[in-house]
Amino acid sequence: MQLRLELFVEAPEQSLSFYRRILGFEIQGPANADYTLLTNDDAVIAINRRSALSSDHPLRIETGEKVGLGVEIVLSVTDIEGAYRKAKESGWPLTDLALQPWGLRDFRLIDPDGYYVRVTSRHTS
Repeated sequence: MQLRLELFVEAPEQSLSFYRRILGFEIQGPANADYTLLTNDDAVIAINRRSALSSDHPLRIETGEKVGLGVEIVLSVTDIEGAYRKAKESGWPLTDLALQPWGLRDFRLIDPDGYYVRVTSRHTS
């Protein structure tokens, strides 16, 4: 089984830039404004234009409403220092790299549409 996230966003171009530039995802297959598939190792995220949802779709929200409430996207990486350095160099707002009480190191950031993302190490150091 593989998990794929589908994020419905206001401005796909901004989200694609965020996930590619800051978190190292790559476009897989054809890319367009309504749907683009991104991968980074085993992580798969599809970026969808929110306005493409039908008016009766359960995920349909109005512009300005918060998205992603109750969801934390956790990306596990083998090189947490490298991932942190790349994200920090981008200038995007993020937390400091921190050792958590459960033994993993992570940093956190919020994507252009308000989705909460935690980047963490796969293994303790």
